[in-house]
Amino acid sequence: MYQLSSSVTWKKLVKLAEKNSNDKISDYFKNDPERFNKMSLQLGEIFLDYSKNKISDETLKTLITLADHSPLHQRRAQMFSGDIINVTEKRPVLHTALRNRGEEPVVVNGEDVMPAIRASLKKLETFSNKVRSGEWKGFSGKRIRSIVNIGIGGSDLGPNMVCRALLNYKHPELSFHFISNVDGQHIKKVLTSLDPETTLFIVSTKTFSTQETLLNASTARRWFMDNTGQSDIGQHFVALSTNQAAAMEFGIRRENIFEFWAWVGGRYSLWSSIGLAIALSIGYDRFIELLEGAYEMDRHFVEAPLIKNMPVLMALIGIWNINFLGAETQAIIPYDQALHQLPAFLQQLDMESNGKSVDMEGHPVDFATGPIVWGQTGSNGQHAFFQLLHQGTRFVPIDFIASLEPDEKTEEHHFALLTNMLAQANAFMNGDQQEGILDYQTCPGNRPSNTLLLDRLTPHNLGALIALYEHKVFVQGTIWNINSFDQWGVQLGKRLATEISRNIELKSSEYDPSTQGLMNIVRSKMGTKQPAKPAPKRSKQGS
Repeated sequence: MYQLSSSVTWKKLVKLAEKNSNDKISDYFKNDPERFNKMSLQLGEIFLDYSKNKISDETLKTLITLADHSPLHQRRAQMFSGDIINVTEKRPVLHTALRNRGEEPVVVNGEDVMPAIRASLKKLETFSNKVRSGEWKGFSGKRIRSIVNIGIGGSDLGPNMVCRALLNYKHPELSFHFISNVDGQHIKKVLTSLDPETTLFIVSTKTFSTQETLLNASTARRWFMDNTGQSDIGQHFVALSTNQAAAMEFGIRRENIFEFWAWVGGRYSLWSSIGLAIALSIGYDRFIELLEGAYEMDRHFVEAPLIKNMPVLMALIGIWNINFLGAETQAIIPYDQALHQLPAFLQQLDMESNGKSVDMEGHPVDFATGPIVWGQTGSNGQHAFFQLLHQGTRFVPIDFIASLEPDEKTEEHHFALLTNMLAQANAFMNGDQQEGILDYQTCPGNRPSNTLLLDRLTPHNLGALIALYEHKVFVQGTIWNINSFDQWGVQLGKRLATEISRNIELKSSEYDPSTQGLMNIVRSKMGTKQPAKPAPKRSKQGS
């Protein structure tokens, strides 16, 4: 049995952390002028500088040994080949197959899934081309002008982040809206600005049973019917789901249901039909460029030696910071306004994947696992929370992310943006302890950071960046021996919400005094208003 914390390598890392506790990152550079060159890596148009971490050569070598002695090599091969590695749900994990641009088969239960994936992409291409060209018309003969993606979690965060990041590639005559929150204010605000005759709704839910998404979709359907007098929603609603029957029951035509597979996890699903909004926004060809960028990172992850492997290095540095230096959080700071949704996307990716306390054998772990991931764009963060990072008592590693070339002709702004990022990374490492300053002005420095530089924010480079973080999370989960691909904590909340919704109406008293007291207040103020029942099926069901 794989016992991480009792292994010789783990114990050596504990001793190294104690031995090097007073080391200064700046001294590593003084002692080794080649440190930057040794601890940086280029892959395509992505450059990683990890030299500003509190990590010695000996520590890095030992971390590589930790990875070598873990199940990493085996589970990586199993993931790419379609073996079941999500053991609690008994599923393969094959988001990598969705962006496989090679000719090699990927076999699940004796069947190569690549032909089905290519057919799914072809359907995505055909539909997105029709909408973008104006060939696809609404019920009144007008072309579609507004796209509304209704989903939550992975059905929202990934497509939303990518569409906003690649806004400069967006179709000029289409507007995009994302509705995720079940709070009615959200959908009300969006719908108020739309014309039902020219609006296309994408109902994005893997199981077609997610309460928040179905309530929002039902509200959108009712708004469409009330404002058009139409009972047939066929030209204005499509579904992205594994549950064709439920989508058809809702009123969506069979040919307008874009299916995917149970082995596609929500937070890894933007590469599948869930990425329809992306293809509609930037075009199918550029959607393929996004997949190709991820595929490039996939090949690097599989083929590069661990010491030159970008996802592995970022994962090991994270493990060092979390398990041996005591970091509890990880800040994501993109110095690129187009990436302002990236911290939220990575928050779900990391925290839903590695927020686990039981290992693959069902035993409680005796070490820290996934960190709290948070962040904001620079330079806004400098004037919000950087104060704590510079002078506070918390140990917070940082990932800085930037594009070297501006998308717009704003060279002066972009130069200021990049110099601010470089200044902050420098300040976090070196601090400010010059003679003559007062104690309250002192910044101790020695705060670790990675810097990721993209030549330019393109679909290809964004795909590679996302895949980099996906594989980083996978490597950490594998070394910690936890299942990075289930989310039973999320399922608990869904189940309890359904139960409480029902029991408020029944005036049940089976809950703890606090929950019961709050339920009583809600009941007295709101009554027992339940979500609207689904409208009857339309008369003509698509073939």
